[in-house]
Amino acid sequence: MLSDRRITRMTIRQALVIGAAQILALLPGISRSGSTISAGIFRGLNHEDSARFAFLLATPVIGGAALLKLPPLLGPQGNGLRGPLLVDSIAAFVAAYLATRYLVKHLEHRTLIPFAVSCTLAGLGSLAYFAIG
Repeated sequence: MLSDRRITRMTIRQALVIGAAQILALLPGISRSGSTISAGIFRGLNHEDSARFAFLLATPVIGGAALLKLPPLLGPQGNGLRGPLLVDSIAAFVAAYLATRYLVKHLEHRTLIPFAVSCTLAGLGSLAYFAIG
């Protein structure tokens, strides 16, 4: 796939800068994928490649978290949970796949500005709520 070839041609420095943008998600209202996609665009990737790279960055973290939680679920603590967990995992996979496909298609012709505005408003609202409360 052409997008994969373009992503593999990134420099280590470019990949590190884009990956480090995930740190911004520690701030209220900042999306991990949104900050990573934006950093990719600012570093010269097109919208589609930036979104693909952002989701590739998330894959090892999600897989690692799943591996950490798997042993307790296979033991006696997981009794009665395995069936619902399997159904939930399949539903989450399908939803994530469809959302990713939609976002990549969306970014072919549109920008992230509405998403950025909503995240900014949510972040400012959270800061105000917690500053007052």
